Amino acid sequence: MAIKVLHHGLATTVQDLGRPGYFHLGIPVGGAMDRFAMRAANLLVGNDEGAAGLEAVFIGPQLEFTEDALVAVTGADMPVKVDGTPQPGWTAFKVKAGQVLTFDFLKSGARICIAVSGGIDVPEALGSRSTYPIGALGGFKGRPLAVGDELPIGKGRLDTEGASLAHEYMRAAGSPVVLRVVPGLYWHRVTEASLENFFADEWKVANEADRMGYRFKGGRKLDFVERKQPFGAGSDPSNIVDSCYPYGSIQVPGGTEPIILHRDAVSGGGYFTLGAVISADMDLIGQMQPNTPTRFVKVNMQEALQARADRAVLLNRVRNYLQA
Repeated sequence: MAIKVLHHGLATTVQDLGRPGYFHLGIPVGGAMDRFAMRAANLLVGNDEGAAGLEAVFIGPQLEFTEDALVAVTGADMPVKVDGTPQPGWTAFKVKAGQVLTFDFLKSGARICIAVSGGIDVPEALGSRSTYPIGALGGFKGRPLAVGDELPIGKGRLDTEGASLAHEYMRAAGSPVVLRVVPGLYWHRVTEASLENFFADEWKVANEADRMGYRFKGGRKLDFVERKQPFGAGSDPSNIVDSCYPYGSIQVPGGTEPIILHRDAVSGGGYFTLGAVISADMDLIGQMQPNTPTRFVKVNMQEALQARADRAVLLNRVRNYLQA
């Protein structure tokens, strides 16, 4: 079985839950920007949660199926159709051989996850089928999809048609979006007044927002504590001697516009990091469009761990709901 790509959309890639364990080699974790949406899509069509699906941003692809399959589309609100007939989101529906899956204009959010029964059966690279375009690693030939590509599909189930996830399990982002932050190792490099301003100000997502990171604009500039720059650091106060960047790190080059490092970000560099967005909130970032109002909230490690535990409980509820 295969899926023929009639149109690739804006940027559609094969993604799963990523390839952790290679950060020390400079290879990012990768995987779906909205991991909850990808897990849910796979569960809806009877796949393992870690099966490879497609992630499309802003504009969906046009896909022709060569055999019958079950499909589920989750994440952003981007109306889906089969041969022009509307299909529900967050629901498993059948696509017959010869039919074409298309999408209308985006209504809200930024990224959709498309799961197909059996999963996208491209070769694994370092234990994952996720596409890392900058490194030409994984996915379909290490790149976003293009017209004429034919995606191999594994053997899957067709008995979960109609499975649907209730709205109570879908997390509402709110406006402004609230992102919780744990202070980092370089917190002391910024004045107390600047830190208060950072959390008091309302920020907006800038146009530079992709799988590597999201830039934010609109808040006040950070002031740095005066010091003599150490050997090996750059001349700007935001420069440090190179250090590692955890997933979700917030770097602020020049102290002006924070950048949250996401799934395909580099693993280290010479900018100080204010802290890190907690793992429970990273999926929200993947669904944020440019100009989305955003507030940052300071939390401690205990609160971050509790939020992660709460997300795990929610995911278990989804598993139980769909398997009932």
